[in-house]
Amino acid sequence: MTKYNIRETKKEPARYTTLVNSATMEKMKDQIYTIVVKQKKYRDKNYSARQLARDLMTNTRYVSAVINVKFGMNYANFVNKYRVRDAVEILQDPKCVDLRMQDISDMVGFANRQSFYAAFFRVMQVPPREFRVDVMTKAALQEEPQP
Repeated sequence: MTKYNIRETKKEPARYTTLVNSATMEKMKDQIYTIVVKQKKYRDKNYSARQLARDLMTNTRYVSAVINVKFGMNYANFVNKYRVRDAVEILQDPKCVDLRMQDISDMVGFANRQSFYAAFFRVMQVPPREFRVDVMTKAALQEEPQP
């Protein structure tokens, strides 16, 4: 078993990828990006692929196919990528040094702290606490007066 119960992802061809024609796929890609990223729906821990499909007035198979083909990952990894990106910004912000990991996890849209740690580790290859310590250590070293 690996750290944080992260299993290696199997490199299998995505199912349903041929269901959507290329023009529709391109249009849906833009719509998915707008809804999930620009509107920051990824921060809503209850926003699912099913809800995204409803918002796009399509089905989850089409949404899955587009995310797999156009973004190269599944829905969970897609939203977690942006959640982790936001968490990194928060962890680097000196004004947020007193925030607990649970608070950060909630702010960026994770349902629980374990999911946050696992996704963060998968993307950054380091746990969030260790990332924060590294950031604070580097900041303290930069603030030290030079002899």
